[in-house]
Amino acid sequence: MEVTLAKSETVAHYGPEIAFEEAFKSNFKALHAYAHTLLQDALMAEEIVQTVFLKLWENRERMTIHTSLRAYLYKSVYHESLNYLKHKKVQRKYMEEAMVEQKQRQTDELTADSELRHQLHAALQRLPEKCRTVFQLSRFEELRYHEIAERLGISVKTVEAHMGKALKLLRVRLADFLPVLIVLLPNL
Repeated sequence: MEVTLAKSETVAHYGPEIAFEEAFKSNFKALHAYAHTLLQDALMAEEIVQTVFLKLWENRERMTIHTSLRAYLYKSVYHESLNYLKHKKVQRKYMEEAMVEQKQRQTDELTADSELRHQLHAALQRLPEKCRTVFQLSRFEELRYHEIAERLGISVKTVEAHMGKALKLLRVRLADFLPVLIVLLPNL
């Protein structure tokens, strides 16, 4: 690693590990303060400076620094900080778009739900009275056929006939909403 730091006798005498440690200790605080002013985030500033030193150490064998080590470190911290800020900007934009899409989906679902309720109510009102009563007792009050028969004073077969008629008419009138209704009202 051809670094201005190599001019010091530390590299020649103790080796690259000691020289690296010395460079880290003597530059970390100032680089951290610089990164912190760029990022306004102390933890991220520390992360950036550590990343710069890690890259310096990992690439020490094949890297040549033609300026001073300090200038190289400051420039590296600057570029790492800018990359981080660009990344955060992209993340923020993505999150904003995702939130807008989510709100739009919720609005669409509420609109569809409201439309479905309206159409179901209208379709139920168009059913003959007995069919509507049987259907409502079965689907909304969750009574069994024999319970409906007892409550209305009719036979179970008559309840079945009314339910069959109600389901047939509702299938026709609510064909556009059938996939949703199948989930909401099974056996439709």
